[in-house]
Amino acid sequence: MLEQSWQQILFAIAEEQLGYFTAAQAKAAGVHQVRLVQLAKSSDIERFSRGVYRLTRYPLSPLGQYMEATLWPQVRRPDARGTLSHESALAFYHLSDVSPAKVHITIPVGFRVRRAVPQHVVLHYAELEDTDVRVVEGIPVTTPVRTIHDVHADHLGAALVRQAIDDGRRNGELTYDEADLLSHELLGADRHRARARLPR
Repeated sequence: MLEQSWQQILFAIAEEQLGYFTAAQAKAAGVHQVRLVQLAKSSDIERFSRGVYRLTRYPLSPLGQYMEATLWPQVRRPDARGTLSHESALAFYHLSDVSPAKVHITIPVGFRVRRAVPQHVVLHYAELEDTDVRVVEGIPVTTPVRTIHDVHADHLGAALVRQAIDDGRRNGELTYDEADLLSHELLGADRHRARARLPR
């Protein structure tokens, strides 16, 4: 394979994924695993978790850790890409003061992990509807409404849930009605009072 050829192939894959790609994606495009090892040794690509790589000439992104984590489940099952969720999705949307040390992703219930999960990744299992997910800069992430429901169900403290709702209403990630409904459903707040206590 000509040098220019692998560059074109991998860049085409990685361009919509912040420079990241999986070994499975590369193989499907005609770049063999042996070639990936060679490229890693020559520092043309950088290996992250097993089966996930990044083109070193592609600009680093502060969202890279999220992209890498959501691609990780796809290494062996192309249909099982992870979705950024829970505390990590809150941080992604700047909702509340949570600062998770690990990246939380949700994968399908039927997905069975037969290899070591990267130490910086936390797995959650759920069947997400299309309406539960949005794609931002190539990263699938649960919507703010779904995210707040998830962290509440995962027993995040009421104060942080309330802060996430308030922040979402202020920064436009939640509509007024969504914020009011979440306050009512999850915190038992009167919907009219919940709206009244925040500046418009």
